[in-house]
Amino acid sequence: AFPIKESKLISILPQDSSLLGQNAKILVKLPNGSSEYYFLKIATIGTTGSSLCEGEYESLKAIDSVCPGFVPKPYGWGKCKENGEDAYFLLEEFRELKTKPADPATLGKQLAELHQKSQSPTGKFGFHIKTSHGRVIQQVDQWDACWASLFGRHLSHFMDVAKPVFDWPEFDRLCDLTLERVVPRLLLPLQENGRVLKPSLIHGDCWDGNTANDAKTGNAIIFDACSFYGHNEYDTGNWRASRHKLSNGEYIRAYKSIIPPSEPVDEWDARNILYSLTFNIGNAVYIPGSDQREAVFHDLAFLCQAYCPDFSSLSYPFPVIEVENKLDIY
Repeated sequence: AFPIKESKLISILPQDSSLLGQNAKILVKLPNGSSEYYFLKIATIGTTGSSLCEGEYESLKAIDSVCPGFVPKPYGWGKCKENGEDAYFLLEEFRELKTKPADPATLGKQLAELHQKSQSPTGKFGFHIKTSHGRVIQQVDQWDACWASLFGRHLSHFMDVAKPVFDWPEFDRLCDLTLERVVPRLLLPLQENGRVLKPSLIHGDCWDGNTANDAKTGNAIIFDACSFYGHNEYDTGNWRASRHKLSNGEYIRAYKSIIPPSEPVDEWDARNILYSLTFNIGNAVYIPGSDQREAVFHDLAFLCQAYCPDFSSLSYPFPVIEVENKLDIY
């Protein structure tokens, strides 16, 4: 059913498809005789599509309640049929896009506003349901006062998805060491020595393809969200990869001019590498032709060598890794 009762479908205009399903711009006639466009997304990835559509619906609803207009307004989601197979749909407001991605100044300002204004309903990190980063159902539906604990579970699930795909014993060992040593070493200090870390509502997958400037207002708009309440810096982890236009230093400088790095400031870049892992693992596992498998391995090796003092004595025969594309935060 459409948001306005007794609306009638006039036409369906297919839009760009994705690895997850089909998209369409649909035109409906309203009871008063006027017409309205909506955006329809159909996920054809089995039962994961349920988490994808429900998670995005709840994510957009949460973001819209804090920053109206920053996302398309969501209207509903549910189960449907596509070519005779079970599928899931999400119906939302149609927004005409101008430029993609959004320009640095407007995106940085509006994303920072979301992070600053949002308030966790429990005062903790997490979300009230699982959300889905592509085909990976995120383990974020357990409220936790400790960000290191929540992020550790979140990252661990991505690693569990990747291990059988990579089939690389050295990768498995680096993953385990990262969870055991690096995550607590880098993230626990955010909430120690009197430091308070605010759980911010994050987009969850902010990259070039999920942001644009609105054709009517010129403001930034974000979509395809898989949100939860986390450390605000997590949203910029996806800006590190050189494959993204958001890796342009103007984006991170625009953002941090409003929200500076958390203390300890000198560990910002290492946290950025850590936060980039989920995005790059997802890319490596599910994007055809991805070159991120080795990049993820190198980042893991760098973090382990930098933050595990006894790394060299742990029988990890890895070379010293030089990290490229360090983001300028000063």
